[in-house]
Amino acid sequence: MKRTTSIALGAAGGLAAVVGLWGLYQRYTTETVPYTVVANVGDTELRRYPPTVLAETVAEDEREAFRRLFGYISGANEASDDISMTAPVNVSDSESRGDRGRAHGDSEGVSIPMTAPVERTDAPDDGVRMAFSLPADYDAESAPRPTDEDVTLVAVPERTLAVRRFSWRPTDERIERETDRLRESLAGADVPTDGEPFYMGYDAPWTLPFLRRNEVAVAVESAE
Repeated sequence: MKRTTSIALGAAGGLAAVVGLWGLYQRYTTETVPYTVVANVGDTELRRYPPTVLAETVAEDEREAFRRLFGYISGANEASDDISMTAPVNVSDSESRGDRGRAHGDSEGVSIPMTAPVERTDAPDDGVRMAFSLPADYDAESAPRPTDEDVTLVAVPERTLAVRRFSWRPTDERIERETDRLRESLAGADVPTDGEPFYMGYDAPWTLPFLRRNEVAVAVESAE
């Protein structure tokens, strides 16, 4: 009996190690939106992000929002582009980036890597807003147009975000607690904010809790 228990525990530990390593591999092979840290306020970073194009939707719940955006990256766009995804915004580049110059009317699809993180925040009427970032190769003109009218492309100008990082499962309670700490940190340093805070996630759903990278962010009026 003891031997059987030991074997079972060993197998479970081995599986956890494999899952953990796979999650880390996917994170470090995923393109992320670049940024420059311009200042620190305690454990909060002030990051300057370049202009970005977001594929965005507002839905009743996260499942529906994710379904719409996954449909867009899977080819529900005018170019019939197939955007490979290996995590919430995690992808592998199966074709060269040189193929991205095809016109939107081209029937032959291309694989377009997505970019982490995924943004999520509450929306009016108890809904949820979710957004995927497109690779830096795309701008508002060259990005493939969604065929789903509930998915929109949003051109976000250069911005400075105050970001607080945390791990474990991103439950509503944990996100709210970290958001409160973010606000307190900025208020204590007299850093003015611009807009509402939102959540940014980087990992696949199966990533082990203690390995997860979660962040709460809010735009600030100045990096100084």
